[in-house]
Amino acid sequence: MGARYLKENTMKYVFLVSSFFSILAILMICFYIFYRGVPVIVKTGVFDFIFGAKWSPRTETFGILSMVTGSLYATLGAVVIGVPTGIFTAVFLSEFCPKVLYRFIRPVIQLLAGIPSVIYGFFGLIIIVPFIRNTFGGAGNSLLAAIIILSIMILPTIISISEAAMRAVPRLYYEGGLALGEDHTGSVFRLVLPAARSGVITSVILGIGRAIGETMAVILVAGNTTLVPTALTDSIRTMTAGIAMEMSYASGLHQEALFGIGVVLFAFIILLNVALNFVKRRARI
Repeated sequence: MGARYLKENTMKYVFLVSSFFSILAILMICFYIFYRGVPVIVKTGVFDFIFGAKWSPRTETFGILSMVTGSLYATLGAVVIGVPTGIFTAVFLSEFCPKVLYRFIRPVIQLLAGIPSVIYGFFGLIIIVPFIRNTFGGAGNSLLAAIIILSIMILPTIISISEAAMRAVPRLYYEGGLALGEDHTGSVFRLVLPAARSGVITSVILGIGRAIGETMAVILVAGNTTLVPTALTDSIRTMTAGIAMEMSYASGLHQEALFGIGVVLFAFIILLNVALNFVKRRARI
């Protein structure tokens, strides 16, 4: 009993140290980003920094409105396309898919989750960009290309988590619906899916986080111009792309401005998670 108690007590402290290390790492990252980025935001002015339309490091003019709108439009478009597609796919896999077909589709979805983002970018650059250029005109490297790539990239997250949430719903919900006169489809969409809404919302939160934080694939297909997009065929630059493209040679105030972009992106993700978690808690009531 003494050896067992010692082992359990030791593991308790191992888990405690691991949790403390994770929290400390997050706090250190947050502190460093805000320490480097907040001064340039204050110097430029919060309003001018976020809503300024001109980004010109040579003249020390730092307005990131084009990057903010590029990130928001690309993420919103990916959510509009990817979320319904992912949820309906999860419903199909959980409740409608034959076992023979499931054995094929499930590994494919898992493979999608493991593909590096640069491969998605190459696919978009070779296939999607020329298609958009030949079909809709323009250069092809555009907001629409970024939306399509991001909507594909968030599918594995949404499908996997939503399917797991639906399979975790007690089967009594489904059987009760049948007993009350519902058909198979009605029981799934009116009972099983609503009961799994907490997990589905979680999948949406993670999918949005993946979309807004994606860098390499967006760099390859978006065109990377610091202009506010007015059409789906316009080129864009997202906040993550702006940081990745310029950090290697930036210095001085320019480098601080890139950290400022990181502050805005970090704050946006925090607000997004708070809002969606509020919706998630409301869904449990």
